[in-house]
Amino acid sequence: MVERLNTLDASFLYLEEPGTPMHVGGVLILEAPPGGLDALASLVEARLSLVPRYRQRIAQVPGHLGHPVWVDDPDFQLAYHLRRSGLPRPGTEAQLLDLVSRLTSRALDRTRPLWEAYLVEGLSGNRVAVVTKTHPALVDGLGALDLGQVLLDGSPDAPVPQPTEWRPRRPPSGAELLWSAFEDYRRRPSSLMELARSAATDARATAVRIGGVAGGLVRTARSAILPAPDSPLNAPVGRQRRVAVACAGLDDLKRVRKAHGGTVNDVLLTVVAGALREWLLSRGEPVVGGTSIRALVPVSVQDDDGAAGSRVSSHLVDLPVGEPNPRVRLARLTYAMRGVTQHSRSVGADSLIALSGFAPPTLHALGARAARGLSRRLFNLVVTNVPGPQVPLYAAGGRVLEVFPVVPLARGQGLSIGMTSYDGTVFFGLNADRDSVGDVDVLADLIEQEVAQLVETSA
Repeated sequence: MVERLNTLDASFLYLEEPGTPMHVGGVLILEAPPGGLDALASLVEARLSLVPRYRQRIAQVPGHLGHPVWVDDPDFQLAYHLRRSGLPRPGTEAQLLDLVSRLTSRALDRTRPLWEAYLVEGLSGNRVAVVTKTHPALVDGLGALDLGQVLLDGSPDAPVPQPTEWRPRRPPSGAELLWSAFEDYRRRPSSLMELARSAATDARATAVRIGGVAGGLVRTARSAILPAPDSPLNAPVGRQRRVAVACAGLDDLKRVRKAHGGTVNDVLLTVVAGALREWLLSRGEPVVGGTSIRALVPVSVQDDDGAAGSRVSSHLVDLPVGEPNPRVRLARLTYAMRGVTQHSRSVGADSLIALSGFAPPTLHALGARAARGLSRRLFNLVVTNVPGPQVPLYAAGGRVLEVFPVVPLARGQGLSIGMTSYDGTVFFGLNADRDSVGDVDVLADLIEQEVAQLVETSA
């Protein structure tokens, strides 16, 4: 029996373009394990059986008479997907980010399982990095595992199991794929129309509500929605990317929250809004009191049956970049986001961590999936925020130090921002089009400056 992609997952493949690959990235920086990269490679090999999808590829139905199916890849070779790289010692963060930018620019090979991981040595301070690329089609819910997730342990002494033997199942022939598609349609004659309707419904439902910053209004997506404001963030997107990162202490953000109200997420959105304001000014762009940038903010929500975190709902939030006072900016965003959380049954950070363990790549992928369900004309950029555990994690005995997400770009949108909290720090990953937002490193520096400014207001 074949396992067919659902309509939403298939749409990610259909809509993907050469200039805007959909893969979600992640950068783990950790202390070099006692066994070096060999130990990390052995860990990947041993735990690959926990993510069977990582040995499967996409098979198209002849004539595209049905959605693609997942099949075991009889030619699977771990060495193709798990690669090694090195920086000239002592490697710097800038050199690592140059490598990450080049890797992010390249689309995944659709004839193979849709993931890659790079083990990078040579970082200063006896550190190594793991750079991952995963297609969102692999992630169909919070329960889906990501490779980076299964590599991490709560103890440096966690045992590494022996690799299990894997025997691929015979891939179905073209005739079998056609027959399977025919059987699907025979069992449900209306399935073609239902699938088309469900795709449209999913796209509408993705934008369940809009957080209107100016008035704090919350409206359903079925109401009239104005297009996103004009922004230099929205320009033709090329094939090349530039990745930048920033960090913020979680205790500092909590101090701001305690002093001024709201949530840590509200504070983070305020930081992003302030950094975007200063970035626009640095470019000579006009910024007035009413200037805003609309962000698509995915939020994990309860399903209709009360299952926490089982799906992601996206909200359009107008970031008040025209407001020069950070405290006023925070108050306006807090008011807007309060309406979002009250009406969407959003799941709190503690619940998400309990449900998912450590699954930032999975949750950022779900956010990217949600973004693809909305017209890009409705927002200027995607901003994802995924909470993680506030205790150290280890891979092959090496302590994980930093975790940066890399969220994909949509066509015509030159910037995405992902945030992941882990072990007392919030890590920002900025993915940008090299041509239109080539100064993304300036924006990353401004994020850290905005955090410092907000902390000063809380003294």
